Amino acid sequence: MPSVLILGIDPHAVPGMDGAAIRAALDQELARFGEHAIDASMALIALDESAEATMVTALSEREWDVVVIGGGIRKPEPLLSLFEQVVNLIRQHAPKAAIAFNTSGADSVEAAKRWL
Repeated sequence: MPSVLILGIDPHAVPGMDGAAIRAALDQELARFGEHAIDASMALIALDESAEATMVTALSEREWDVVVIGGGIRKPEPLLSLFEQVVNLIRQHAPKAAIAFNTSGADSVEAAKRWL
């Protein structure tokens, strides 16, 4: 069974967001992977000093076929250095994984399937 890791921002860590509603939508998308016979896991990071350790732990957990980088990490220009960090951590800790990008939290399955 192919394996996919989704890296995203913890919606509870972003001021002004309805963290519970966004987390529910992310969990729903994670469940959709099972419908496609894909073993998926999600690592949600806080925008603090724990981000790198959280990502390294998730990336090192197993050999991933694809790592999907969520839009919350790569779209906001102020997070450009975080996005660069994520790409380089993937290269270091999951070098065999393809890298995919979703357009929203609702199409991570399609993003991953492009590389499986």
